Formats: sequence, C-alpha cells, structure tokens
Amino acid sequence: MRQLNALDAQFLNFETATNIANVGGLTVLAKDLPREKILDRLAERMAGLPQLRRRLVRVPLGLDHPYWADDDQVDLDYHVRELTLKPPRVDAKLADQVARLHERRLDRDRPLWEMHLIHGLDGGRCGIYTKIHHAAVDGLIGAEILAALTDATTVTAAGEPEGPPGMWHMLARSAWHLAANPAHLLRFAGQALPVLDQLPLVSRLPDAGGLARLMRREALPELPEFAVPHTPLNGPVSSHRRYAFVELPLKEIKRVKNAFGVTVNDVVLTLAASALRRWLIARKALPEVPLIAGVPFSLRGRVNADEANQVSIMITQLPTHVADARRRLDAVSEGMRQIKQRFALTPAGLLRELSESLPAALNALADRAVFGLVNRTTPPVNVVVSNVPGPQFPLRIAGVRLLSHYPVSVVTDVSGGLNITVFSYNGHLDIGITTCGELVPDPWAFSGYLREALDELKP
Repeated sequence: MRQLNALDAQFLNFETATNIANVGGLTVLAKDLPREKILDRLAERMAGLPQLRRRLVRVPLGLDHPYWADDDQVDLDYHVRELTLKPPRVDAKLADQVARLHERRLDRDRPLWEMHLIHGLDGGRCGIYTKIHHAAVDGLIGAEILAALTDATTVTAAGEPEGPPGMWHMLARSAWHLAANPAHLLRFAGQALPVLDQLPLVSRLPDAGGLARLMRREALPELPEFAVPHTPLNGPVSSHRRYAFVELPLKEIKRVKNAFGVTVNDVVLTLAASALRRWLIARKALPEVPLIAGVPFSLRGRVNADEANQVSIMITQLPTHVADARRRLDAVSEGMRQIKQRFALTPAGLLRELSESLPAALNALADRAVFGLVNRTTPPVNVVVSNVPGPQFPLRIAGVRLLSHYPVSVVTDVSGGLNITVFSYNGHLDIGITTCGELVPDPWAFSGYLREALDELKP
C-alpha cells in the first residue's frame, strides 16, 4: 500500500481557506485544441500517470497519514473543463483567469487534479491550465506529467492498480508507526543537532548556531545570518490570488553566466533580487539588509523514489540592499556556493525526518500551530524562488506545438505572498509569478522588472 509520508501530508495539513496547496502550470499552444483531443490523450496515457489516478484514503480518527488508492473510474469529464475568454483577449485577462482557478481548493474525495482548456487567446492560440495538489507532486514530477502528455512520449502502465487498504490494516500500521516514532526522533536529533543553524524556523531559536557548532564532530562552512526583514511581502495571505508570467531568452541568461563564471541558477536568483529591489523601492519599503529566500532543490536519487515530494529547501540571502547589479550577482553566487557546500555535507532528508519524528495526529496539529505562530512572529523567509529544468527541444500535444509552459505555484503565510518559479523550455525561461492579491496586488510589475534586470546584467 502506498502511504503519504509526513512531508507529503504536511501539504494537506496546512491547507486552509487562505493557504491553498495547489501547484500547476499554464501551457500555451500554438493553435486551438478541441477538448475531445485532450480527453483522448488523457484516456490513452492514464495507465502511466498514477498521480492523476490516485485518491486519498483517510485513516480512522486521523491516527496516521492518509493512503493513496487507485480510482479505477476516473471521471475525466469532471476533471477536464473548458472556457473561452471574451475580447479583448490580452495576456492579463488570461492570467486573471488562471489566478481565479488556482485559488480554488481541490475536492479531496476525488483524484487531486483539474485541467482547464482555455480558448480564445490572441493569434488563435489556446491555453491549458493544470493544477495538482502539492501532496501528490513536486515540481519535477509535475514536469514529467506534462511530458507524458506530449506526442514524443510513450507511456507504459505503472504497475498493477492499488486498491484501498482495509481498516484493520491501516490501524495496525498506525500502531507500528506510533511505536517507531521515538526511533525517528532520536535519528533526527542525531542528524539535526550539528546543523540546527540551517533548518528553517529552528535556526532562529536562541543560540541554535552555538549549539550546532558545539555538537559538530568536524568543521562545516559557516552560514550567513538569516535574519528576515519586515517587508510588504509578508503577512497572513488572503484567499485571493494574482498571477503574471514572462518569457526570457535562455541564451541571454547563459551569456551572463559564461561572462561572469556563475551558474544559471545564480543568474535567476539575481534577477529575482533585482526585481524585488525595484518593487520595494517603488513602495519606499526597501530594507537595509538582504531579503531571505527559500530555494527548493531536488533530492532525486538521495531519498525514496516513491515519495511524491523529493525536495528540500535551501535558505539564502537575496542581496536586494546592494545597488550595483554586478556586485549583486557576485553576492548571490558566493552565498549559494556556501549553502551548497553545507548541504553537500549534511543528510538529505532532515526535514522529512523531523516530520516523521512526531505521531501523525500530532504532526497535523504541529503543522497548523507553526502556521499560527508565523502569523504572530517573523516568517522564516520573505519569498520563494524556484528553478525547474525542462526539455530544450519543442514539444507537441495532439499535433499542436507547445509554445510555453509557465509554472503556477504556492503562496502561504510561511513562505510569503510572492512565489517566482522558473521552467526552462526550448531555449527560453518561462517564469510564473504567483502572489497573494492583498499583499502583492501587482504581479505584472515583476514581469517588467525581470526584463530590466536581465538587461542590466548583460556583459
């Protein structure tokens, strides 16, 4: 039986009317596509897409994390919907429609996904907005699902369907997991004490850094201070989402990378820092210290391959307080070099071990308590910036060329009211900007700021 681990279950636990755990993407196709072709493609490929077949099975009394069970009769007519934009059909209207769809919670009694075919885009194009619950996928799995729907991919069945577990089976495993929690706690303590200064939230406890240094058996690279400044980006998020997108040429990003001896991800983070600096200056709210960003990174190959979310998160400084663009890039690159050195020397699954160390029922309460605490104190980060690699060749869906794929991500009380996620595809970076409509009501400003930031860095 496939059970959610504690990290996957967290995305269910923290979800409220305002903290929505949907992730997805806006795919833009070169011409209109009938809904019947999407339905046919999904029906053809469904056997190889377990994330689209699974539904939740809850454990009685919430004694353990839920299970996934295959739904052998997925109602594609329910999951795949369509709409048509009315003139004028500008990108902003498309983005507003995506934001309205993204802010709605998914029905937990069905497989946790929806697909919306959006007709009527300028130039005869059409869009496909897809959303999936974060408990079922991370960014890389989401990209794999997109690839599985394209013409060039052959999908094979992903094993025998998994039926729902019996009640006594679930209760017996709950008891076994409860007995194993102390061992998880001891393992987490042994792994975590030497690196308390790099764990989100925990690193801000009094003298966490001093205790970490005391417990280390060998020297580790020191980390900068991750003091989170107050900004308009942070605060309790509303249920209202805003969305914008922008495309940047990958060759220009690589030209900057090669000229200054940095990585593509360093350039992406610098563009985000530069855009944030402009946005904060416009609001007379630029802190004199750097912003703190959460940067998700993949754990593929380092954790259990069956887990939905094979990710962890790095905490790094975004030098928004640095006026010179080149110095800003140097600061980002040096900061990421230190962070990568530290993470390469520490266990991969620390956040998962922390989650697994608590009984499932307490884990759910702890997740909600952390969100409540953040609402009354300072959050662990100001913003989340993510970079997901994609294919560097053109794709087609049912014979229609895929022009762009813009990510649509999560904003929460903990992560802040702005999420910038990048997907590289066929020679360009497709950037999705997801915001809380109350905290960051103008996401299109970031589209312009990101373009300006790239121009600023060109050698």
